[in-house]
Amino acid sequence: MEGGNGGNGGPGVLVVEDDRKIARIIELELRHDGCSVDIAGDGPQGLKLALANDYDVILLDWMLPGMSGLEVCRQVRREKRTPIIVLTARDGTMDKVEGLDAGADDYVTKPFAAEELLARVRAASRRGQLREEFRVADLQLYPEERRAVRAGQALELTAREFDLLNFLLRNAEKVVTRDAILSQVWGSQYEGETNVVDVYIRYLRMKVDEPFGLPLIHTMRGVGYVLRSS
Repeated sequence: MEGGNGGNGGPGVLVVEDDRKIARIIELELRHDGCSVDIAGDGPQGLKLALANDYDVILLDWMLPGMSGLEVCRQVRREKRTPIIVLTARDGTMDKVEGLDAGADDYVTKPFAAEELLARVRAASRRGQLREEFRVADLQLYPEERRAVRAGQALELTAREFDLLNFLLRNAEKVVTRDAILSQVWGSQYEGETNVVDVYIRYLRMKVDEPFGLPLIHTMRGVGYVLRSS
């Protein structure tokens, strides 16, 4: 892969565009702006590259052979938060809404000025770098969005379960005591049941571990809990 912060220090960009002339023009403009670039000419190839590599930005044409750009976007979103800019000649409001609802971060209508496209790529790359993410094995958590995903599946967590998982992931590989969990997740003034941590750990395991093959939440008897992949 050339994408993903290449040797020139610029953003790594995946361009998924079936029109070779347009793809070549975009590639030249991006490279001139300091980006490293990979090109895919259809939906399945674009999806494969997007999932296999860590790009800073994906430029994704709406109309693609093999698989539509929106379907590529939806499938990428199940596993990654890479900023996605949809390129399309469709400029209706509902078309834009459909693209954004599929998980796109931005929308550029063809024909577009090269300067505008490059500015949007730079902005998307900056936003992507600022997005906080925690990951252990196939579990990912996005605090700003209050969203957790395991093996590509969104986890339906209550607010307290999310806060508990957030604390465990921020301290991944470290053993945390029940007192530390109570203080950080329930607050230092909590005066409820002392076994509430164990109860919520059980709730989390039912959603985060049991549906999947590899348990991540481990009990350290007499001490507390640790989240790790083995």
